[in-house]
Amino acid sequence: MAATEPQAAPGNEGRARVSVRALVLLGVVAAGILALDQLAKYLIVANLELGEVVPVLGELLQFHFVKNSGAAFSLASGFTWILSIVAVGVIVAIIVFARRIKSTAWAWMLGLLLGGALGNVTDRLFREPSFGMGHVIDFLQIWGFPAIFNIADVAICTAMGLFLLLTLRGVHLDGTKASETIERITPPSAPSTGE
Repeated sequence: MAATEPQAAPGNEGRARVSVRALVLLGVVAAGILALDQLAKYLIVANLELGEVVPVLGELLQFHFVKNSGAAFSLASGFTWILSIVAVGVIVAIIVFARRIKSTAWAWMLGLLLGGALGNVTDRLFREPSFGMGHVIDFLQIWGFPAIFNIADVAICTAMGLFLLLTLRGVHLDGTKASETIERITPPSAPSTGE
């Protein structure tokens, strides 16, 4: 009797291959966030004085132009070059792991994270005072929120929220859930032959 190859589980065809759709989505999301972030920062720098505040929705939302040498909430302001290295490391890690992504939800999450990281590391690498020590442009201020931030920060925080949601739901990079993985690797019990 000829041996047959095990059949792929329904819906899992092509799981081993690179998902071009997921990679394209990740790239488009990252490029869109980077472009939007840098355009907004360009407009802020070109039109506002440092420290200037412009009401957008009264006090609920304001443009408040500041330069941030630290991380989120202006923490670690004396470690700008370390933050630059960490951001570049995150970018490289995302690019390395991108080939494993088959899920559109994970593509969105990593695209948001990559775009946000690129937006802020671009500031750190190319803005004053020097390469790798540049100050990030922040300009969004929401009433009651203790920090001023930018579009890249919004993308990064959204990515972290999506990461938590996907992790809690047990969704893997290939789009399968933890319960599906257990079902695939658990072999069905063989019928008794009576031997």
